[in-house]
Amino acid sequence: MMDFENFGSTAVGAPLTPVDKAAAVLLAMGKPVAGKLLKYFTQGELQGIIAAAQNLRPIPPHELLELVNEFEDLFTEGAGLMDNAKMMESILEEGLTPDEVDGLLGRRTAFQAYETTIWDRLQDADAAFITRFLLQEHPQTIAYILSMMPSAFGAKVLLEVPEASRADIINRTVNLKDVSPKAAAIIENRVIDMMNAFEAERNSPGSVKVAEMMNELEKEQVDEMLASLGTISTASVKKVRPKIFLFEDLLAMPQRSRVALFNDVAGDIITAALRGAPPALREAVLSSIGARQRRMIEQDLAVPDQGNPREVAIARRSITQEAIRLAAAGQIQLKDQDETQAAA
Repeated sequence: MMDFENFGSTAVGAPLTPVDKAAAVLLAMGKPVAGKLLKYFTQGELQGIIAAAQNLRPIPPHELLELVNEFEDLFTEGAGLMDNAKMMESILEEGLTPDEVDGLLGRRTAFQAYETTIWDRLQDADAAFITRFLLQEHPQTIAYILSMMPSAFGAKVLLEVPEASRADIINRTVNLKDVSPKAAAIIENRVIDMMNAFEAERNSPGSVKVAEMMNELEKEQVDEMLASLGTISTASVKKVRPKIFLFEDLLAMPQRSRVALFNDVAGDIITAALRGAPPALREAVLSSIGARQRRMIEQDLAVPDQGNPREVAIARRSITQEAIRLAAAGQIQLKDQDETQAAA
């Protein structure tokens, strides 16, 4: 550990602190030598030297020589020090790892500070769910939260607000005054609680498992089970249904995602899956593949053959499972956001 306090006091000109002197001499040494010395400093000392280097006044050669003479190993007389911050950075890079340099220079801290805010996270939530939560709050609080939301999501939330309350909330938002930091922190904590509740409901192990089981069934079977469940709890249906993805749900998939999904699906599987499919669903699939492949599949489908029901079911299930896999990898979107919210 270096002893700054005992590091000389005979420099000429405006007084320099011991840390200033250490920074000046390290800068004068150059990268190869100075880099080897860095390991003998603590992180706190290095941070102090960096700060001193960034604010160090220009040091003429004769004063620099006075400083160098305070060390046992003299450094050759050279030019004054001018671009101190840049030079100190290059010295650090010579003796430390990139992560250590980033940490000392505050780069990592600055990068980590750039995180998605709680307001941005709201975009991934269900507008109907968020609105139900918001309506438990004071209208002035709702107005502030609405003003902080991304505009596109805020518009969806506003449409979910009962018409009797909508005008009042809009008026409060229009005339919103500055909110004190303390009040803003309290409201933000409430929004964090709201998002945690939403994510806990969305990722409920029970509803996920039930959805996984229903994804293995035919649409008629799923509809029957959901109808039966609805007689007991409509809330449970609302938790499970958005997690279910059946072949018929391809109609709700964004076109770009459909194209990505069918890009690697074999033609014979698509043909089998489309046997007996409704015209709208058939067109949604065929419009997502290339023209040549479409013509071939349409020719096959023109032959009066309903196909083996088991083969049709297997083909459809293979497509839906691939869609679920791609969606889990973030490569496609299973359902359009508006469709998802409308179903909630």
